[in-house]
Amino acid sequence: MTAHPPAIGHLEQLVGVSFCDAQLLRQAFIHRSVLNENPSVGLDSNERLEFLGDAFLGFMVASMLFERDPNANEGTLTKQRSALVQRDTLAGVVERRGWGSALMMGAGEEARGGRTRRSTLANLYEAVLGAVLLDQGETVARAFSLGTLRDAIAELDAGSLAVDHKSLLQERCQAQRWTNPTYRLVEDQGPPHARHYTVEVLVNSEAWGRGSGTSLRRAEKDAAREALEHFPLNVTETPS
Repeated sequence: MTAHPPAIGHLEQLVGVSFCDAQLLRQAFIHRSVLNENPSVGLDSNERLEFLGDAFLGFMVASMLFERDPNANEGTLTKQRSALVQRDTLAGVVERRGWGSALMMGAGEEARGGRTRRSTLANLYEAVLGAVLLDQGETVARAFSLGTLRDAIAELDAGSLAVDHKSLLQERCQAQRWTNPTYRLVEDQGPPHARHYTVEVLVNSEAWGRGSGTSLRRAEKDAAREALEHFPLNVTETPS
């Protein structure tokens, strides 16, 4: 373990909520690597709280978007929800509020850059939200989440909050009970300092989109964007 558990008062100050059950808040800040390195430490990781927070966040954001714009269609609402709940949006909230500094983490995970890993930070946000929900109830948890996402919602309204096309495509596939999309490298060109990648995204083993970019991540996002352009909004059958 890289540090002693932070004081509850410090965690409450960071989060901005006074907890009835302090253990819930502390658990939200325990990364699973603590347990992996110290199996007898007698603590629980934040993964269960993350699960709960993720589910509540998706419902809460969908409900908020549905209520505030009666004229938005399903496609628009789905894209807006994806932009607000995506990893980079949640990680940005955690970074701005400094929550990551209080996350208990195993020494090995921290050495590998875990404290600044955006997926870890996004998971921390969901775990904190899950803790708030259990301790304070739905009304407070909704207000807490909308408050922490205020800047992201403003960016969404201004058109400056980018959609994570890979996450949105995966969400669409999961809604159809399909397997998750997979990405296949088609071409890798250029000198080592200026590589250019071409990638295909496969949905149910069929190529639905192709993208390119100066990194695999950019190429995959571009491929997912193209796949979404051809994704029917009301699909009921697996494509043949």
